[in-house]
Amino acid sequence: MNTVIIACNVIKEELNKAMADTGCTHSVQLVDTQETHVWPDKLKVQLQEVFDGLQGVDRVLLGFGYCGNALLGLHTRNFELIFPKVDDCISLLLGSCARRKEVAQEAQSYFMTKGWADSPMNIWESYQKERPRLVARWGEERAERLLRTTLIPEHYKRLVLIDTGAFSLEEVQPKTEAMAQGLSLRHEVIPGTTGYLRRLLQGPWEEGFVRIGPGKTVLFEHVVGEPIRQ
Repeated sequence: MNTVIIACNVIKEELNKAMADTGCTHSVQLVDTQETHVWPDKLKVQLQEVFDGLQGVDRVLLGFGYCGNALLGLHTRNFELIFPKVDDCISLLLGSCARRKEVAQEAQSYFMTKGWADSPMNIWESYQKERPRLVARWGEERAERLLRTTLIPEHYKRLVLIDTGAFSLEEVQPKTEAMAQGLSLRHEVIPGTTGYLRRLLQGPWEEGFVRIGPGKTVLFEHVVGEPIRQ
């Protein structure tokens, strides 16, 4: 069976580690979501274009979460589709939606990995991009107030670096600590995992995954309740 992995480029390091740990040799297509990750409809179009371009593929292992329902409506053409039953890559790298909820209950947080820290779309990059424009229009004090209101809701208290073991903490942590300081958030490091990704690569896929047969469409029923198979 010819299997291909399609994954978000934000989890590249974690995917590489999971593949090395499992000895997986499937071909990989990384999707650059820089312009689409906050726009589910655009991300859906982007992913469908990737699907439509596949040739001679029997199975796709999709390294994405639901990402704001971006997966709804995707058509599988002539291959089986398998993807993790998680809301986004943060839950994927924490190991489960339950773990994500547990961490969030401790304090509302912005989550970082190396992929997100390097991304030009992270919260710190957005802050730095918008600040000069707002300062020029409104002045320092009002601009800062507007930025913190729009980018950092009052109930968010910390920036959390997820240590997945797929990157060097010594390389990434100083960067995320500087982000936290600049955004007046406390900085924490918590353990993550590539275990969910390892299961995606090698199965079994009966629990915690959605499996959709060839020529089918991802429906709302697939991403709520118990996974079903068409």
